[in-house]
Amino acid sequence: MIPKFISSIKAGTPLLVLATAVALCSFSLKSNKYLASHQVFKADTAGKGLKDYYKNYFPIGVAVNMAAISGPQAALIGREFNSVTPENDMKMGLIHPSEHQYNWTKADAIVEFAQLHHMKIRGHNLLWHNQAPAWMFRDSSGNLVTKQVLLQRLKDHITTVVKRYKGKIYAWDVVNEAVDDSADKYLRNSLWYQICGEDFIAKAFEYAHEADPDAQLFYNDYNSEIPSKRDRICRLLKSLIDAKVPIDGVGMQGHWSLISPTPARIREAIDKYAALGIRIQITELDITVRSKQPANGAGVAPLPVDSGYTPQLAQQQADRYQSVFKIFRDYKKVITGVTFWNVSDRYSWLDSRGGGLAGGAAAGGPAGKTIVKAYPLLFDVNLQRKQAYWAVTRF
Repeated sequence: MIPKFISSIKAGTPLLVLATAVALCSFSLKSNKYLASHQVFKADTAGKGLKDYYKNYFPIGVAVNMAAISGPQAALIGREFNSVTPENDMKMGLIHPSEHQYNWTKADAIVEFAQLHHMKIRGHNLLWHNQAPAWMFRDSSGNLVTKQVLLQRLKDHITTVVKRYKGKIYAWDVVNEAVDDSADKYLRNSLWYQICGEDFIAKAFEYAHEADPDAQLFYNDYNSEIPSKRDRICRLLKSLIDAKVPIDGVGMQGHWSLISPTPARIREAIDKYAALGIRIQITELDITVRSKQPANGAGVAPLPVDSGYTPQLAQQQADRYQSVFKIFRDYKKVITGVTFWNVSDRYSWLDSRGGGLAGGAAAGGPAGKTIVKAYPLLFDVNLQRKQAYWAVTRF
């Protein structure tokens, strides 16, 4: 297309003016071409999600509840993620509140949402000491049931749930947090352990495998990078592998802070688990900006409930996320998935649990009445991408 000012030049116009006009025309065309390509680049960037940046590495997942799968959050999830995990709605107490009652509505809705958006689904979880219904462990008189009764109830539960979603859920957190936090203990002294000893763990994996032989089966735990707990988790995993129990991988939850665990400890843990020949997934990632209150002393101010998401915290969190995702990319041959625990800073399970100072252990206590914002995710309270988002996608 010839610009109007060129076509309007009359015969006899001096050559210098003609040359200037041609030069301006050339610059105008190049400028328009640059602007067009720049706009396309911006559009492409805006259209890409986390899943697209990491398509050559591993699926990027998110834990969801019913509120997240409709409205603006649902649109964000569809754009950014290609895997979902039900945050609570498949846990035993919610989905199986009494012996002959199952609540499928919410779990089914999450599965349907994921399938509609062509997302992978991780089931969470089949056995946990928390959120387990009281009836599971008691008889009609209120006494603890026998090992035989408990294992049969466990088998019935796992078989029913796993078969319902067979072919839809590709991976399950079968056993959750069975290793004790104390360095001088091995397994957690839960009712599962008190009644069944260690056998409940292997049996849970066997029941899940029988119900869906194609599903990937994981053991899932927090503080899995701390050497004392890491080594006991490895002990458990090796015992299951040696006994030919059908276990496929380990879930490192990843409820971390700005300073802990160190990159070296994360790498050491991944190396230890990878040496067992199993898959590794980061299953519940969030990085709180909260820090523990210094020891009491003169001049130490009380920790505010919410100091705000300051530019300094934003930069620290971005640096931290950049560091851990560099590690994940370095181990792409053994890490088969990374899942964030919740969608955005608008809601995080950590907010009602002291802002996440206790890490994964916070799940063991009741939710508090005071909200302490953790700001632990890649999207802010308005569902906008944070500085940390760009820190993990620009590589």
